[in-house]
Amino acid sequence: MSTFHDLHPGPDGTINLRVPLRGHQILDTPMLNKGSAFSEEERRDLGLLGLLPPHIATLEEQLTRTYENYCQKTTDLERYLFLTGLQDRNEVLFYCLLHEHITEMLPIIYTPIVGAASQHYSHIYRRPRGLYIAYPDAANIEQMLRNIPYSEIRVIVVTDGERILGLGDLGIGGMGIPIGKLALYTLCAGIHPATTLPITLDVGTNNQSLLDDPLYLGWRHPRVRGAEYAAFIEQFVAAVMRVFPDVILQWEDFAKQNAATLLDRYRDRLCTFNDDIQGTGAVTLAGLLAACDVAGVPLHQQRIVMYGAGSSVHGISDQIVAAMVDEGLTPDAARAQIWLVDSRGLVHAGRTDLSDEPFKVAYAQPANCTDEWVRAEDASGPFSLTEIVANVRPSILIGAAAQPGAFTEALVREMARHVQRPIIFPISNPTSKSEAIPADLLTWTDGRALIATGSPYTPVFYDNRLITIGQCNNVFIFPGVGLGILASGAQRVTDGMFVAAARALSTLSPARHDPHASLYPAQTEVRHASRHVALAVAHEAQRAGVAAACAAEELAQRVDALMWEPRYARLLPA
Repeated sequence: MSTFHDLHPGPDGTINLRVPLRGHQILDTPMLNKGSAFSEEERRDLGLLGLLPPHIATLEEQLTRTYENYCQKTTDLERYLFLTGLQDRNEVLFYCLLHEHITEMLPIIYTPIVGAASQHYSHIYRRPRGLYIAYPDAANIEQMLRNIPYSEIRVIVVTDGERILGLGDLGIGGMGIPIGKLALYTLCAGIHPATTLPITLDVGTNNQSLLDDPLYLGWRHPRVRGAEYAAFIEQFVAAVMRVFPDVILQWEDFAKQNAATLLDRYRDRLCTFNDDIQGTGAVTLAGLLAACDVAGVPLHQQRIVMYGAGSSVHGISDQIVAAMVDEGLTPDAARAQIWLVDSRGLVHAGRTDLSDEPFKVAYAQPANCTDEWVRAEDASGPFSLTEIVANVRPSILIGAAAQPGAFTEALVREMARHVQRPIIFPISNPTSKSEAIPADLLTWTDGRALIATGSPYTPVFYDNRLITIGQCNNVFIFPGVGLGILASGAQRVTDGMFVAAARALSTLSPARHDPHASLYPAQTEVRHASRHVALAVAHEAQRAGVAAACAAEELAQRVDALMWEPRYARLLPA
């Protein structure tokens, strides 16, 4: 069962798979179970006679029945539990269902509902998936990695649960994130689910409500910090490199003080990236490039205010600078056009609290930058976000601070006074953390704003037209990046590969052909987008010398060969 990802249909379109299991062992294995769709021959040869209802269902019948059951759920959390339960029973049916209803179900299996599921993880836990590596078990990490049922793991997503979306420290509940991310690898880029592994590193939690919860499933201990934390991560990475030397290791939802540090520490030792930094940066850059095309003003001429200065803004800023440099600016000139605003106000060189945050130091505006600024009446203390917008007069405003409602009417109207097509991206997740609502942004800008959001929003009817709101969702980037890495055989992940991914995704923007259309492709097009991104990433890997060169046709064939389609195999006794 370790070679699922190598299986391809024969001349008649059938996939044959020999299995050593029988009876309930097969029914209890999600990658093998077909439920009521087992053929008469399979039921006879694999010890399934009498264990299933007599009717042999088609996949289409199963999909109809399953969707009917899904529609009977009355809350999003119930829908999430229904889908994860299906994933734990029958993975082929799970992915087929998602394919058929991707726009409806993507927000359920990932943002925003995965956030609520992670908050309640210990109360809705059903059955294990992935690995839980707790700090007290550090000496056994390699054994744990070898305990998983499939040996050919190609993609790992790992979290320590400290910064889950915009919800903060959820401890072991963070496991919902790597499980969801890897489901998207499969759904959106065809990475075979048997080659993926979600991992939670349980180093404790500082969330007192979790520590006090009698049902909490994690290690009941304050978070491990400092040298002990670093040593634990080193043990984990070293074990991964021994057991899975060719794996892609994706860091997910680590706190900002750890995210960049871990990426810098390990990026030259194995094939690794941080989706919160690099993936968010790339998908945001893709939307900005499309918006700049619609606005008719190139990126290097834009003035940008970033509300928030965490991991995601770090990645977005670096990607924007790289793109501006490609357009002819120097790195210093590009950084000068980005104004960061954190919880203490504008990031500038006159602040004394930036010494331990190299990212902020690199983007700090000059200490005297505000000397000639106009203040609001009766204002004192640090400049407010509205004051910063009024003085900087940005053409792009990005929200990644998880502060709902931060983009007020006064702020947005002030921005719109100075810009013909204001570009506004409130990208904080989940929906409850969004800095603004698209309908309000359109009203406050007289319909001129170019908008993308982190969580999904329904289309907005404004001025007798229906405006689709594009979702600045990493799902358009990281699955394709992973696919491109695997297809090219890249040994390392470079920043250039993410810029290439962003530019490739940007070319698919519907807004480039219709200025009232979404800045991002429809989610129904995500597999096409992932393939497009994968080819760009693979070519960039070759150009950068981290992958062996091959012909473009061969590279495309490799990408296509890796894109698994959910279909039942014909099971044969081993």
